[in-house]
Amino acid sequence: MGYAPQLYCAYTIALTADGILSLRVMSVRTLLLLIIAVPALLVGGAIALGVTIPVPQWGRDYVLRFVFDPGAQPLELPDIAGPDDPDRPLVVIDAGHGGRDPGSIGQAGTSAQVLEKDIVLALALALRDQLVEEGGIRVALTRDDDNIVTLAQRPEIARQLNADLFLSIHADSAPTRSDVSGASIYTLSTEASSEAAARFAERENAADALNGIVIDGQSAEVSAILVELSQQRTQDDATEFAALIEREGQGRVKFHPQTRRSAELAVLRAPDVPGVLFESGFVTNSDDRARLSTQQGRQEYAEVLARAIRVYFARRAQR
Repeated sequence: MGYAPQLYCAYTIALTADGILSLRVMSVRTLLLLIIAVPALLVGGAIALGVTIPVPQWGRDYVLRFVFDPGAQPLELPDIAGPDDPDRPLVVIDAGHGGRDPGSIGQAGTSAQVLEKDIVLALALALRDQLVEEGGIRVALTRDDDNIVTLAQRPEIARQLNADLFLSIHADSAPTRSDVSGASIYTLSTEASSEAAARFAERENAADALNGIVIDGQSAEVSAILVELSQQRTQDDATEFAALIEREGQGRVKFHPQTRRSAELAVLRAPDVPGVLFESGFVTNSDDRARLSTQQGRQEYAEVLARAIRVYFARRAQR
């Protein structure tokens, strides 16, 4: 049989008056009496005397609070301009950059700077006004002033509004090549169509960091899956819209020799909304800068893009 030890007594060590340590034996019953009776007497006496004993509120000093990134908060969706009819097609126009991120910077003269964020906002506003004036299409802007909008929020606005089309407008730069000019059109792909397209995607995808917003991106494997699993029809529609911009712009907009490009752009990662990024020109080129900085030049762009949008929706309606 096994032996189960039981505790019948407790030991205390005390120091006698002559400095000699002594070992005293105390019964368990006596020890329990002291543990229970002494606090009870103290509490009872305190209550009789009207003394309040503070009771600790366990756990309140150990609560961990986590502040989530603003990007995780519910989006404040923009107003929709145009006809008050949900059956009408909706296009979301995205003016790139904004806030602390100026985007590409061009130098006009000896002191004046031309900022991409200002140019593309003016162009987005011109396109919205053109579409609203022509009627029949609803329009929303991801930003209509110099506010910060994260890369993740831009396509998400289009998704939450149930948009039928997403158009992000940007402008490029080539600081060491002022002769490089012309507009180009990007669609989403896990593989960049050229080294220049890869550099452009890397720069644009870093916009959040410039604005002081750190949001972990998807791994390369996840990004590849997102593009591959997104509806093939969505990607086909985006490619069709890109071709329409090129077609409608012939003879009216100066295009870069490599007009159609593809890259892994975060702003185009909405899997259920066809999206295209329109690179309107180079702020480092004087001719492009002049077209983008004047009302007449922006109107030319707006009419071309509006025409491409209308043809795109007309084709969809016939399917």
